[in-house]
Amino acid sequence: MGHTPYGYQIENGQAVIDEAAAATIRELYKNYLAGIALSDAAKKAGLDTYHGTAKRMMLNKHYLGDSFYPAIVDKNTFDAVPIELEKRAGKLGRLDRASAPHSKYVPTDFLMGPAEKELPNPLRQAEYLYSLIRPEVITNGTK
Repeated sequence: MGHTPYGYQIENGQAVIDEAAAATIRELYKNYLAGIALSDAAKKAGLDTYHGTAKRMMLNKHYLGDSFYPAIVDKNTFDAVPIELEKRAGKLGRLDRASAPHSKYVPTDFLMGPAEKELPNPLRQAEYLYSLIRPEVITNGTK
């Protein structure tokens, strides 16, 4: 298993809630859902962290509870975070950031000049031979 998420402790092989840290986690959710920015919500909750870390913390499904970790937040609170994240991203114009895939030309036809040298070191010979390979020039979609 990876590291223990903030808000939990391992005692006798079982995950138990660290009540002081869990209160901080609950405060983080409350602050963010009240409209405070991620990093400010974390600071107000007592966490000195970046906005990305606060976001990852709030999206950590262990806080809902699972077969190993007891629940720290309820499902409604947990489910409200991604909705709020998307709503804020939309207001800031960050939902259309995906750019069109870049198409790259992959040469499949090659030319090779004549090998005029023979080097005693096989590695150097291979480097020399590879240096002679050139892709064919494509102009206006034709070779």
